[in-house]
Amino acid sequence: MTIRDYLAREARRITDGALSECADGATWRRLLPEKRRQYLEMMGLGDLAPYEQRPPLNVTVTGVVDRPKYRIEKLYYESLPKLYVTANLYLPKSGKPPFPGVLYVCGHSDTQKVHYQAHPRRFAELGFAALVVETVQLGEVRGYHHGCYREGWWHWYSRGYTPAGRELLNGIRGLDLLVQREDVAGDRLGVTGISGGGAASWWIAAGDERVKVAAPVCGTATVASHVHDRTIDGHCDCMWWNNTYRWDLADVGGLIAPRPFMIASADRDGIFTIASIREVHRQVKRVYDILGASSNLHLVETPGPHSYHEKSRTAIFSLFLKHLQGREVSATEVGDIDESPEQQESADTLRVFANGPLPEDLTPTIQEHRLLPPAPPKIDDRSALVETRRQVVAGLREKTFGAFPTQPPPVDPEVEFELDVGPIGHRFSFTSEEGWRLHGMLMIAKDTRQPAPVLVGLCSPGEERNATRSMVSRVRAPWAKVVVEPRGTGDTAWGEELNWHLRRASAWTGRTLASMRVWDTLRALEAVRQLPQVAGEQVALAARGEMAAIALYAALLDGSVSALFLESPPATQNAPSQPDGRGPALEMLNCLRITDLPQVAGLLCPAELVMTGEIPATYEWAEEVYGKLGAAHRFRGVADLSEWRPA
Repeated sequence: MTIRDYLAREARRITDGALSECADGATWRRLLPEKRRQYLEMMGLGDLAPYEQRPPLNVTVTGVVDRPKYRIEKLYYESLPKLYVTANLYLPKSGKPPFPGVLYVCGHSDTQKVHYQAHPRRFAELGFAALVVETVQLGEVRGYHHGCYREGWWHWYSRGYTPAGRELLNGIRGLDLLVQREDVAGDRLGVTGISGGGAASWWIAAGDERVKVAAPVCGTATVASHVHDRTIDGHCDCMWWNNTYRWDLADVGGLIAPRPFMIASADRDGIFTIASIREVHRQVKRVYDILGASSNLHLVETPGPHSYHEKSRTAIFSLFLKHLQGREVSATEVGDIDESPEQQESADTLRVFANGPLPEDLTPTIQEHRLLPPAPPKIDDRSALVETRRQVVAGLREKTFGAFPTQPPPVDPEVEFELDVGPIGHRFSFTSEEGWRLHGMLMIAKDTRQPAPVLVGLCSPGEERNATRSMVSRVRAPWAKVVVEPRGTGDTAWGEELNWHLRRASAWTGRTLASMRVWDTLRALEAVRQLPQVAGEQVALAARGEMAAIALYAALLDGSVSALFLESPPATQNAPSQPDGRGPALEMLNCLRITDLPQVAGLLCPAELVMTGEIPATYEWAEEVYGKLGAAHRFRGVADLSEWRPA
């Protein structure tokens, strides 16, 4: 099995399992609060305060544009303190307020509210108060959506950060703004947008029940399609959540049901296949059917590429009129947008900040202020160590390693051939998980008493020939030595140029390359303990560079590793990597919400910890824990592993 085949299979399993718990209406209503809690957590908004407890929006109107049929308020608001959102509010001049409100969320157009202005303008002409908000990434204030996509900020996954969550929060706060206005009917609100705004329409409608009707355009697909068809490669990081609970888009749709909802998409979209759009609709329809709201769900397909079409625009206007104004106006009668040059406002006319963004605006750096790793725990005695370790392991199993197989096949170690090359031993294989048969090599000196303690070395991606074998051989002890090949090394290696895709596709399916290798290491330990030459209660691990992170987490989860030999371990997982995806792949979903590599090392006390090469200063915390617990002699730095001797 190739890694691409594996991820496509796991993505398909997620898609096939979407909404599987929705057996009937009563069950779904009972599950809904917990499902929404999980959703907000995966969006990085687990701490979202209730409406009454949110900080003030501090709405500031910087100018008004007056036109015959409507006026435009140019404004900004604070989604969080000092996190400014630029917006234009289109208000009808005819009709009697309060007007139903529409939140229009922009896609990835560079000019944002300028590019999409015809849409809120038409809503205003139809009697809606339409607030068009700009994204964190583009428009007047430039922040970052493309952390993993372009910047090499792969540690976003470890921190549980996604820009989708920022857009969700900004959208929810935009709804707060509409609710607080006397000229807007806060109980009649809708949301719509295209592309990134189409995705955000899903996010906001699922996250806020004040939305009474929603219509995402060109923002719909299954994770199975994104991975199998590689449409993920064309998508921004804002197009998915941090997939802790291995959801698909239909699961998000279940949070929107039974409210009126229209999925509009093009049939030749290069980043959303029409087959996957139809599949999402079929899955969500099952929930609407169960809830007795089949007539509230709509699918509108339009011909052509990734774009609006008159058919989708007029269908949306008609839908919003029906459910927010109580007016039955057909799509053929409602009228389309007017994008004629004489109707378009210039960027200067719609600009909120005449003199540029405010210097204190957190938008460019918000990712550095949210979901920060916790401080290292205070451990002064063994009871504190045991309890902290219990909490960390439990948190990791749920939030970081939840994709581990719950019913793995037998590990089934099998000797493939025996050897006598000075030391004796054999090459063996074992099953890591379904479809993955990995390899290892056992070597043991002829005069070593068996069963013997064993040192298991983890091969590194792209390593030089025999590098790991050389490392374990430098540990001078009468032990068996085993070299194993986790995924992406040895026989299952792939080209490093594929890593950019694999790291994103893995995360979208609720795992990472590193978490897969942790699982492979745990299974390797299980296999090695079954070898007759090995004393299973005396097992040590050895690894270099990025694989030292794998060894640390595997030892923590295993709970019985007696010693670790680490060469140049990474200082932290809270650090960027290479933008093209090459280099160390240390990220593990949400791990930095729970712990970090130096804390994992400290929690292994009293297992012996031997380090060589470059030893980062961050591990001083672990060394202090060993000292406090009377195990200072078991935390050692050596110039070369050959200097170490067993106690």
